[in-house]
Amino acid sequence: MTDTIAADPLLETDFIKEMARQMRALDTYGTYTGWTVEQILDPFIMTKERKAEIPLIGDPDDITISRVKAFYNAIAVLIEKECRLLAVPLIHLTHEGFGRALITVGKLVAVDKTLRDVHRFGFASLSKMKDEADKLLGVALERIGQHPEVAGL
Repeated sequence: MTDTIAADPLLETDFIKEMARQMRALDTYGTYTGWTVEQILDPFIMTKERKAEIPLIGDPDDITISRVKAFYNAIAVLIEKECRLLAVPLIHLTHEGFGRALITVGKLVAVDKTLRDVHRFGFASLSKMKDEADKLLGVALERIGQHPEVAGL
């Protein structure tokens, strides 16, 4: 019997592997032991049905905030891997779920993303999550390439 999960090339990408690492790092009680990558990343998938269950207005819980941090931490790790410079993520949120995600490299702000409705943070699919991460990574690497002297400080 072949495993369809292992056959999915998306699960072999650097970003998805890093997301799984980030989520496992948050698992202080060993809950994810024996879980597949798809099971670990399932909370990031926000289908229409799941969104309908969440109120339009709400405050994010600690678990959701941890997922937001894991997402931007994974992007920071990929930036470091590409340019060999320290990338530092910073997430600032109000108790209502509004704020910013920044990733700095040296003195350069490589990623600056406004966050809204964090209590509903998620993506339509793993593919959409990877696309968003690739877009942010591309912008960050372009900024670092344009301003290497600032990124190197």
